[in-house]
Amino acid sequence: MDMMLHTEKIPIRGQYDLLVAGGGVAGVAAALSAARMGKKVLLLEKSQKLGGLATLGLINFFVPMCNGRGRQILFGMAEEFLRESIRYGYDTLPADFGQPGSGARYCTKYSPELFALRLTEMLVEAGVALMFDTIACEPVMEGAHCRGLIVENKSGRSFYAGGMVLDATGDGDLLFRAGVPTVARGNYHTYLGFGITLESCRNAAERGNIRHAITSCSGGNATLYGDRQPDGLPLYGGTSSDSVNDYLIRNQLELLQKYKHDDRLSRDIVTLPGMCQFRTTRCIVGNATLRESDAFRHFDDSIGAISDFDRRDYLYEVPYGCLVRSGYDNLLTAGRSASGEGYGWDVLRVIPPAILTGQAAGIAACLAIDSCRAVAEIDIMNLQQQLAQTGVLIHFDDAWVPEKLEGKRENIEDGQL
Repeated sequence: MDMMLHTEKIPIRGQYDLLVAGGGVAGVAAALSAARMGKKVLLLEKSQKLGGLATLGLINFFVPMCNGRGRQILFGMAEEFLRESIRYGYDTLPADFGQPGSGARYCTKYSPELFALRLTEMLVEAGVALMFDTIACEPVMEGAHCRGLIVENKSGRSFYAGGMVLDATGDGDLLFRAGVPTVARGNYHTYLGFGITLESCRNAAERGNIRHAITSCSGGNATLYGDRQPDGLPLYGGTSSDSVNDYLIRNQLELLQKYKHDDRLSRDIVTLPGMCQFRTTRCIVGNATLRESDAFRHFDDSIGAISDFDRRDYLYEVPYGCLVRSGYDNLLTAGRSASGEGYGWDVLRVIPPAILTGQAAGIAACLAIDSCRAVAEIDIMNLQQQLAQTGVLIHFDDAWVPEKLEGKRENIEDGQL
């Protein structure tokens, strides 16, 4: 069967309960959650591996999932994914987390390649239809309802119908093209790769831990807060071809320049990031927006408590409204394009909260299908119960809010998150 779209014949390839565009950790969590609830799910990923910035982007760090005082805050699929990230590779989990006076935070580095492979295995085991090397080009809209997605890959252009459509591209590309209100923000000059040296190899051999063989290398090395941003260099928008190419060319040439005069037999670059390391490009204007001022605030529609990765004590609850926009009955988002503002967006977009929002979005899509409701109008208490059954902490305890806040940012991992 063919259909006429934009004066060209595009074959209809299939129909699914849930279409997930983007195979970062948020998209994987959504697809996995929906598949575990018995839904037919298709996940589309434009690259050749899963995990997004957490693997392909070489940001291989589960940021602190605790309040900085020995109490874990994030559970559910965020905890599950952390454990899977280190199942077959190294970790840096602190042995003294939770012990009085240790100050250790619940976080870890991991092998991005092994984690990517494990994510593929998890989706296959759950029965998710997985399509690599496929770009979700355009939503097909009937008013504010999305019939499905036009995709393109080696087989050409095709159309997939979906009962629910989740934009987990990280940039809100499909929601933007569907007409959902969005906002954009610039990105600093940061480009990090993995290197190796003879000295790091000796260090790894002496310690008996392969993790120490890998060093970092960088083009731009601006921090999360803009330190070391070159004077006069505009921020990268990341939502246009020109911006993407400017970012990649500048950073790759800058990185090469740093290597030109070294002993060429003493070091090498192991891998460059397989995607732009943009953190905040575009997010939806949702029914709710997480802001820094929402710290310690409770929300009736909370989908889970999260911690501030760079400040001890600061706790947030993520409103379900950050994932949806009323008027669009079967569109939702998760991950970096969830509705956030300022530093609230930064707290929301990192790996553990991205997994939480993906898990919630996948369950929400199923509830909307089962109840024949718009995704913004589902039974929130049912969603919260489903999440809580997996261990998600829906509301934090007010007793955990200290009388006096330090308010000091610790620049975790030198702010490069």
